[in-house]
Amino acid sequence: MRSRFKPWAADLIDSHPEVVIPNPEEKKGKWQEVFGNKNPLHIEAGTGKGRFITGMAKANQDINYIGIELFDSVIVTALETVLEEENGIPNLRLLKVNAKKIAEYFEKGEVDRLYLNFSDPWPKTRHAKRRLTHESFLKLYQAVLPEKGEIHFKTDNRKLFEYSLTSISEYGMLLTDVSLDLHDNEPEWNIMTEYEEKFSKKGQPIYRLEAQF
Repeated sequence: MRSRFKPWAADLIDSHPEVVIPNPEEKKGKWQEVFGNKNPLHIEAGTGKGRFITGMAKANQDINYIGIELFDSVIVTALETVLEEENGIPNLRLLKVNAKKIAEYFEKGEVDRLYLNFSDPWPKTRHAKRRLTHESFLKLYQAVLPEKGEIHFKTDNRKLFEYSLTSISEYGMLLTDVSLDLHDNEPEWNIMTEYEEKFSKKGQPIYRLEAQF
């Protein structure tokens, strides 16, 4: 998710290293020390403006969360959400990095669950390798997740969802939950992303799956 350029964003990000972690490669294998506990660690790759990850962190204080987003002008909104809370959000950190390098920041088994929400569908066949559910990305996720580690995926794009079902199955993962219309009987625990709210208001079905290595 890109946003209008915000020239002040970089300075605000740099002034809050306790939230947006600088040099995260130095924390590889040490994230329990960063959070000061041994709670499970869940990551969102492509966290956008942070509505989902901040909502999840506030709702589940016994789980640690990390949101990964590359662009200053986008991740700064998530940072602002954290700063608006009186005591911040202690179980949430942000990384301004490329999710393609996820294995540089986390050890094998250090991440318990990975969220992929409304990622770019890259509809042209020649761009399939850029889809975040392509086998090359699944291999990256497997490098940081434990045995039976989970991927949770949401999208409004039916073709991407069908592609993802096939890609994940062919990789050898176990599909443990599949929904073709998440909001038809929306679970209480669901926290919507910005895109999710936008598309659901238009009446578009939201597709969701859970899969396990």
